[in-house]
Amino acid sequence: MPNPWDVGSARFLAQAGFVALASTSAGLAFSRGLPDTVTAMPREVVLEHLRELAAATPLPVNADFQSGYASDPEGVAESVGLCVRTGVAGLSIEDVSGDPGAPLYEHAIAVERLRAARTAIDASKTRVLLTARCEAFLVGAPDPARTAIDRLVAFAEAGADCLYAPGVRDPATITAIVSAVAPRPVNVLVSSPGLTVAQLAALGVRRVSLGSALSRVAWGAFMRAAREIAEAGTFETLAGAAPFAELDGIFG
Repeated sequence: MPNPWDVGSARFLAQAGFVALASTSAGLAFSRGLPDTVTAMPREVVLEHLRELAAATPLPVNADFQSGYASDPEGVAESVGLCVRTGVAGLSIEDVSGDPGAPLYEHAIAVERLRAARTAIDASKTRVLLTARCEAFLVGAPDPARTAIDRLVAFAEAGADCLYAPGVRDPATITAIVSAVAPRPVNVLVSSPGLTVAQLAALGVRRVSLGSALSRVAWGAFMRAAREIAEAGTFETLAGAAPFAELDGIFG
């Protein structure tokens, strides 16, 4: 489930043969010249972006909905209701607070926020899939594996359809997460070379997403080319550009 950051990248991924897409909060933020924080992007901007992605292709789109653009459960429920109406097929809710001193919401509050998201989806009478994310690995929590497993189990019990702990890479930990929340599916983030899709499937993983990786690949090529031109006055990196005619044909 790759992560486009705009309509063009979504349409290309659909033509490349993928069967589902997911948004990326980081990819969107970087395209707007902003950092990927829970407060950087206004909710309405994100909702409009999701409407564009959902309409761009026939494929189902999962929304990277960060922390629900609210701190309290009632606010999360309101945001989730608005997100559902954008046409997405699924959405994820994180347990990250945005507070450097306490980067994860307290366990009970995190569960209540997830339960509020579940209630909002149920009230919408849709089949939008709810993914619960524990950010323990990304925020450097003590014993992140234990924290993630404890929270993902609680999130599953609170109504999450899919469980996700971005940042986990160790096969043994992945297997432990899969076992702990079974039979619910587990999503694993791949943001750099490592385990293959086949290897992850053998560990019991049911969904793989790329987060900001594809947008960062594009940024990497852009930055290398721009720096070469600015610093050396040469244009060698332009040799790796996608052919104009191919892009014109894809979007024509």
